[in-house]
Amino acid sequence: MKIAMLDPSLFTGRYDDGLCAALGAAGHQVSLLARPMRATDAIESRNYAYVPRFFARSEGLRGVLGEGRAFRVLKATEYLASAALGDLSRLRADDVVHVQWLPLPVADRRLIARLRAGDKRPVLVHTVHNASAYHGDSGAQGAGYRALLDQFDALIVHGQTTHDAMIAQGVTAEHLHIVPHPPMELASEGEQDMASVVDPKAPRILFFGTIRPYKGFDLLTEACLKLWQEGLDFELAVAGKPFMDIEPLLSRVRAAGFSDRLVMELGFLTEHRLDAHLRKSDIIAFPYRHIDSSGAFLSALHYGKAMVASRVGMFEMLDEQAAQICAPDDVGALAEALRALVSDANARARLGQGALDLRASMGSWDLAAAQTLAVYEKALEKVR
Repeated sequence: MKIAMLDPSLFTGRYDDGLCAALGAAGHQVSLLARPMRATDAIESRNYAYVPRFFARSEGLRGVLGEGRAFRVLKATEYLASAALGDLSRLRADDVVHVQWLPLPVADRRLIARLRAGDKRPVLVHTVHNASAYHGDSGAQGAGYRALLDQFDALIVHGQTTHDAMIAQGVTAEHLHIVPHPPMELASEGEQDMASVVDPKAPRILFFGTIRPYKGFDLLTEACLKLWQEGLDFELAVAGKPFMDIEPLLSRVRAAGFSDRLVMELGFLTEHRLDAHLRKSDIIAFPYRHIDSSGAFLSALHYGKAMVASRVGMFEMLDEQAAQICAPDDVGALAEALRALVSDANARARLGQGALDLRASMGSWDLAAAQTLAVYEKALEKVR
């Protein structure tokens, strides 16, 4: 089978890489079409071809323009032109076009319509990673997203939460297929990364990945302030790029006299760098306001660290053996959950082992590939 995987902005590169590699290992001809790779990407493209099909011009100017408005406008213009006018002959010759992310619905609508045109066309599949486009923090990127879903022959979701949310939004049950998200593993740190991440002087809580409003970083800083003011001794490490203004939050920490408890590394980090931060943490925090599935959580499982998470989305499936779960959007509940682990090394060790046990019980990429192929086959029967 010829399969084209589309993730134009490479939003879920680690997921794409795992799935494409497993599909290729099963004997299928797979291509991943995305933007040119950056230094922070760690994709090896085993068993499949990586094709830098999108954003060549804007990525080439990213170092000059930065990532402000001019860069975003150029990206949107370039993508719209590619979707409306770009050569689709190779994609139309594939059996399946599987879209992981739809970065700009006004352009995606044109791309999908062109792929659907004519008698002989590829099957169109889309993975709905979260029921709320971009976690409700999308602006133009989310406008029109729901209408696009009806243009696909099959939709893949990662769990029952997203499945039920899609049904509530009017998607028919026969259109939906659950393929659980396997655990992921980041590229391992190098000696230089490990040495340059400062060693903890006290139990260290880590918040990693992009920093967006739905992830509750403000709740975490307020909870940490509360515990520091009570006299608890611990550190808060932050490793990732902010997509919101976090300076007021950090100013509150500094004004309270706890700046020495912060370990900050802001920006897009390599997987090797994130790996080093994860290894040096004691507690990993996911204080999300809402989420369906979390790649960060699935990447963190194999480190065997204690975790604190809000009772939302995939975290609702966790029991007390795998993580300390608390009510969402509740600083007090989050502080109580963190206090229990900061103060008790045995509790941290127990939950760390629970994380490893949970990871061992979850599916593999080979299984995900087999389930995804079953979706393709069913959609092919319907279309042809």
